[in-house]
Amino acid sequence: MDAFDPALISVVMPCHNAAPFVGEAVASVLAQTHPHVELVIVDDGSTDGSSDVLQGLAADHPDRIVLLYQNRAGPWVARNRALALARGSFIAFLDADDTWHPEAMARLNAALEAGPADLAWCGWQAFGISAPDPQPRIPPEADATGAVAHAFEQGAWPLNALLVRRPLIDTMQGFSERLPTAMDYDLWLRMLAAKASLARVPEVLAYRRLYPRGDARIPHWQQVFDAVSVRRDFARRHPELLTRYTPAHLDALIHDPLLREAYRCHWRNDTESSRRLFRRAFRTAGWRAGDLKHLVASLLPAPLYRSLVDLVTRRRSARFEG
Repeated sequence: MDAFDPALISVVMPCHNAAPFVGEAVASVLAQTHPHVELVIVDDGSTDGSSDVLQGLAADHPDRIVLLYQNRAGPWVARNRALALARGSFIAFLDADDTWHPEAMARLNAALEAGPADLAWCGWQAFGISAPDPQPRIPPEADATGAVAHAFEQGAWPLNALLVRRPLIDTMQGFSERLPTAMDYDLWLRMLAAKASLARVPEVLAYRRLYPRGDARIPHWQQVFDAVSVRRDFARRHPELLTRYTPAHLDALIHDPLLREAYRCHWRNDTESSRRLFRRAFRTAGWRAGDLKHLVASLLPAPLYRSLVDLVTRRRSARFEG
């Protein structure tokens, strides 16, 4: 598509098995006070009734909702399909289980135009039964280089807390589909590497729902591996944006989450993730002598590792009970 509506915000929404929440997500898009918003939804092979919900919503709002289908190709493929059909000069992202403040698009758009800037970012807040920390997060005062440092130290800024001018998204050629759980992180860093100008909106306008996702949930070890790969590859391609760090500090920022998340998985009894993460940490992360028992144990085959963890857990419980 060569010509885009100069006033239109296109909202990209992938959906897979979000029937309990997708109606609320769509309602938060339709309730935006910005007068020109379209919603492009890609149903990614839902089997829980989401398709029926979406069909009803699209039928009720044919002038504002475009609904597509794909057969379980993943959220990044879905987002790229939606981008190909989006008609707006501004792009926003909202997952089917997240929501916005009604003023989100209006305030982000106003900040973009006032800059003028390439992208605007706002505050966000996690909610839901799996939200570990419901404290509001406000974007720091930062240029693109400062935002890169923030991303390395704190992680990616959520996609639903961004509004992006279309040319920047097109320059990025949308989402990479190489690492399935960290492509929001990858896109955020690539946009910053392009020296995108930032407009900051220091208000919480975006809300991320965190909840158990059952068999659709990607293993935690895969999420950590993918994020490590994104940071490592970015550091190799753009060392000029990370000169504030010594080589040792940069290596720690890239790899230390392996060991930290390995322990978290160990205490949550996610033995498959803890084993894989300890193994990778043994090779790449800075570890100490006290970590060695976990690192060596992770070299065992999975059934033996699980049996060992169960034995240690039973003995620990027996000591406490005694």
